[in-house]
Amino acid sequence: MKKDIVAGLGEIGLPIYKIISRNFPVHGYDIDKNLIPNNPKKFECYPIRFLHICIPYSKFFLPNVLKLNKIFLPESIVIHSTIKPKTTQNLQKKLSIPIIYSATRGVHKRMASDLKRYTKFFALDKKIKNSALMSKNYVNLMKKCGIKTKKLSNPITLELSKIVCDTSYYGWLINYAQMSKMIAKKYKVDYDEMWSLSDEIHKFLGNRPKMYPGYIGGHCVIPNLELINNQTLSLIKKMNNSYIKKVKNAKHINKKYSKRT
Repeated sequence: MKKDIVAGLGEIGLPIYKIISRNFPVHGYDIDKNLIPNNPKKFECYPIRFLHICIPYSKFFLPNVLKLNKIFLPESIVIHSTIKPKTTQNLQKKLSIPIIYSATRGVHKRMASDLKRYTKFFALDKKIKNSALMSKNYVNLMKKCGIKTKKLSNPITLELSKIVCDTSYYGWLINYAQMSKMIAKKYKVDYDEMWSLSDEIHKFLGNRPKMYPGYIGGHCVIPNLELINNQTLSLIKKMNNSYIKKVKNAKHINKKYSKRT
């Protein structure tokens, strides 16, 4: 019998810990001792299969993961955090065990259910020893936890996908909503009425999404821009900062549209 370790019991780590705990032996770990659950003592002597990394990315991410690896000595590491491109590759160069990157999608307040709603994409270097075995074990783990999986060809593709095709794309769409809101305000017309023209187009073609013209807060869209350091994408943050100066109730607009969903 083997167990898993979930390191970082925040908005992503805690739901992952709870889901795994319903099906497999697992221990939780966090630098904040108050967040650590009562780990069953009967699991203490079990060897560790996966070390699930759910800590926020920072310049200390790599050394922190290496420290955790030295503490727990897992058979494989799974990174669920959003990370800078090539992080998985750089970590793999320092370790002989398979490093899996598995991007996390979902809204934090309902992460437990969203983990099962969305397919859990993952990728690893197939040239590493035991990569096929740990890939199979990860798929089986997720399947028994009720989570669908899809394997991509390499970690860099998935690292970029999470930032470029998920959070930054979402931010870009909101930026357009912000811009159209300011135009509507300038001409003193109703934002929703103006956008109603696109409703049928989006219904039939799926290429005219109407987003809420609110302020981009939280700790995903804007912070993730720093991970890719792209001059064009950085405009998302600039426009967001400009928008809140021009639209006084920007932070409250989100609430208006969230009530409709």
